[in-house]
Amino acid sequence: MKIQIINGPNINLLGKREPSIYGSVTFEDYLGDLRKRYVDVEIGYFQSNIEGEMIDCIQQVGFDMDGIILNAGAYTHTSIALQDAIRSVTSPVIEVHISNVHSREPFRHVSMIACACKGVICGFGLNSYRLALEALLDR
Repeated sequence: MKIQIINGPNINLLGKREPSIYGSVTFEDYLGDLRKRYVDVEIGYFQSNIEGEMIDCIQQVGFDMDGIILNAGAYTHTSIALQDAIRSVTSPVIEVHISNVHSREPFRHVSMIACACKGVICGFGLNSYRLALEALLDR
């Protein structure tokens, strides 16, 4: 099985950025643990602060992967272009968030991409990615 994780803006700062919300573990460290736990799953990883690069990645992998785990960061709340990219590919996409976006600022309560995704997982810290991976494995 092949799964692609795509992270958006500021996820490269995990471990440094607002540890009270996002924790103190870097994504690279978490990814290493995830890969060790799921040795039979090929887990690709891409991160960009640039919306167009995220769209390019979705288009490049979205016909070949068994699933995409997408944390679009703040683009979640603004990007119709990401929604269109998700709708354009055949791989199922699960939207994830580290924090519970519904317990935060009101603008974070609206996702422009959720309607194009298979599901949404939020609020479980970095375990949101593991839960998304489990959902893809169970389909």
